[in-house]
Amino acid sequence: MLPDVLRADAGSHSLIQAQSDAQAVLTWLAEHADRPATLAAYRKEAERLLLWLDGRRQGLAQVKREDVLDYRRFLASPHPAEQWLGPARPRSHPDWKPFSKSLSPASVEHSLTVLGALFAYLNDAGYLNGNPFKLLRRRGARKASQEIERFLDADCWSHLQSTLNNLPRDTDREIRHAERALWLFTLLYLTGARRGEVAAARAGDLARRNGNWWWHVVGKGGVSARIPLSDELMDAMARYRLSLGLSPHPSVGEDTPLVCRVGGKGQAKSLSDKAIYLICKEVFARAQAGAPSDEVRARLRLASTHWLRHTAASHQLEAGVPLLLVSQNLRHASIQTTRRYLHSEEDARHEASRLHKLKRDS
Repeated sequence: MLPDVLRADAGSHSLIQAQSDAQAVLTWLAEHADRPATLAAYRKEAERLLLWLDGRRQGLAQVKREDVLDYRRFLASPHPAEQWLGPARPRSHPDWKPFSKSLSPASVEHSLTVLGALFAYLNDAGYLNGNPFKLLRRRGARKASQEIERFLDADCWSHLQSTLNNLPRDTDREIRHAERALWLFTLLYLTGARRGEVAAARAGDLARRNGNWWWHVVGKGGVSARIPLSDELMDAMARYRLSLGLSPHPSVGEDTPLVCRVGGKGQAKSLSDKAIYLICKEVFARAQAGAPSDEVRARLRLASTHWLRHTAASHQLEAGVPLLLVSQNLRHASIQTTRRYLHSEEDARHEASRLHKLKRDS
């Protein structure tokens, strides 16, 4: 439940009926109800802010620029740790904490961007008068143009595949967990899809066109697109569906989730965005424990679900898939975004550096 702060003047010039900060935030969140992944992410950021303000006995209307700067520092190092930090758990768990770890600089900036959008909305609605987030000097703009480093190289990916192929299979439940993990990583890697898109996907979103399979997805920003599905991926899907007692290929309008929960009775249920994240982290942890080198171990320690999207782009480009097609597959707004995954350009530059040598006296 969101912390609630009443507004004595709420409604005097407001275009929304909210009488408290929590109601105002819920009104804003309702605008994103058609995008479950975005809704969950925005709710998390808003709830963290309201909890932080509640501890300071402040409401949204009292937030000044200095408070925003304080909050930026707090996100980078939540304190006191025992109040704010804890293992990732479902929101309903009694030991749930708002953070599982301190946020990276990029995540801090993302949080502030989301909250800036919240304040902008509530200003337009007449609920607030001013947006202190607009005064922030944004950081990290130069970093955004650099090459993507959060991907798994060939050694890491090979070891990760070995880990997936050797997951425990001693019981029926372990077999179901292993088959699901193998399918989930295959789906994320071969499509480059975001985990929120996978969580929302249903078998009926897949369709054949001219003999080829396509996945209709509504992605970031509500943009609708089709992702091509290779024969290798469809074979992996058939294996997973057969393990669930389903037909190899989906039928028209089928409501079965693309990735299902293990166990339960009756109709198959979908995984949440958070559950997909936790499954991937568990597999990364297993792979890290058996890593063949310190370099692979260090990389897997940092890896997350989104790394698979970066890895998909990097490996497609390394395999010779044209830059434009990779950009279309990942649904980037600009081809320059995709170019950041082109690590072969880095390799070529490094190779060329060997041609430039010190001149020595003979």
